[in-house]
Amino acid sequence: MSHPPRRRRFSAAAGLTALAVTISGVALGSQSSAATLHKEPTGRDCVQSIGDGAVANARQRAFVAASQTFGVPTSVLLGVSYMQSRWDDHGAAPSTSGGYGPMHLTDVDVPEAGLAKGDGSNRSSDGPDSLHTASIAADLTQLDESSLKSDDASNICAGAALLSTYQRDLGKASGAASLTSTWYDAVKRYSGARTSADAVVFANRVFATIKGGAIRTTNDGQNVQLAAQPTLAVPSAQQTTVLAQADASSHIDCPTTLTCEWIPAPYEQYGATPSAYGNHDVANREKDLDIDYIVIHDTEASYDTTLKLVQDPTYVSWNYSIRSSDGHVAQHLDAKDVGFHAGNW
Repeated sequence: MSHPPRRRRFSAAAGLTALAVTISGVALGSQSSAATLHKEPTGRDCVQSIGDGAVANARQRAFVAASQTFGVPTSVLLGVSYMQSRWDDHGAAPSTSGGYGPMHLTDVDVPEAGLAKGDGSNRSSDGPDSLHTASIAADLTQLDESSLKSDDASNICAGAALLSTYQRDLGKASGAASLTSTWYDAVKRYSGARTSADAVVFANRVFATIKGGAIRTTNDGQNVQLAAQPTLAVPSAQQTTVLAQADASSHIDCPTTLTCEWIPAPYEQYGATPSAYGNHDVANREKDLDIDYIVIHDTEASYDTTLKLVQDPTYVSWNYSIRSSDGHVAQHLDAKDVGFHAGNW
């Protein structure tokens, strides 16, 4: 990553604190009790506060404990987790979109496929922070990263710590009893979405879940419930953003449960001859052309390079790109149009 890890920054802050204590000298004794009272909570504090009870309700208790420890409304934790994992736990293995545990903490290296074309090399990069939330959460909670990936209670506590940090970074009040509606922007950031539009879609789905409530028995037999908040509303400015995005994405043809973004391939004339246009044909499938096959291929390039290629009118195009690191989908053509990548006239 381009910036130092949080652990390093925290160490630097600790050094400054030690210097201040040395200078203040006599004041140290009078302030020690206050410092103890305001100690930042740790992941261990959170896990230890879960308490005993029915085994099948352990995950519900973990959400409540995480809410109290890190000052995040239980509804927000449950809503975010429901959208990310449906509250499921899949052991120490990541989900198909690269997230660990109920809170979908990530640890994904991004292959630079364009630099490895069959010669046996394999380069990778760290990628953005959104692909490494497990590491960031481990620093925040002082828990081992392996625990965050394999233990659902630690995972939930770590997710709460992340959300709380995002809320504070935004300069907004936190607290288990704080208003759910004030957490909208923190939820957007937690999505890890590449674009602000995708983050808005995620946050609105989370808030819709909170508004309607949910109840589910997870894949490992845990009973989890999110009480409905029927009066919850997304602020009007954010609703306007969603409507604007929906209008801009009128071309998108994806299942409603799959968040897609619209990155159009250009249809334009770039030369003097009639055939010098690209990078696809405008059509009206299935009315004028039958669809007999679905062609799937890899691009042998990084995601950024792939997007540059599909937006080049002199190159070829295809309908959808799927990012290998997390499964994100970008659509480039209307489903009715024909890309040049596999056309056979």
